[in-house]
Amino acid sequence: MLRRARPGDKDIAASREVIVRNKLGLHARPAAEFVRHAKSFRCEVWLVKEGQRYSAESLIDVLRANLDCGASVILEARGADAEVAVIRLEELLEEFRKRGED
Repeated sequence: MLRRARPGDKDIAASREVIVRNKLGLHARPAAEFVRHAKSFRCEVWLVKEGQRYSAESLIDVLRANLDCGASVILEARGADAEVAVIRLEELLEEFRKRGED
């Protein structure tokens, strides 16, 4: 479920909880593609796992998040196209699973 910003919610324009479902998780190759996509939006994108925030625009941060298969993470975005970014990045995670990204 997509969460839109409310008047008192200045930090988050959109967020969504997602689960990483590809067999090997978000390892180097899919993480690099994920970061490329995150950088293409006109907003800041973050991954939040267990209270820790990681920049979705940094390969090192995405890898540090340890997003193994089954990991639950919140995608957060703030900026001009935040809602589109969250939706597209969630779809990308699903594409990795369908492709059998190993």
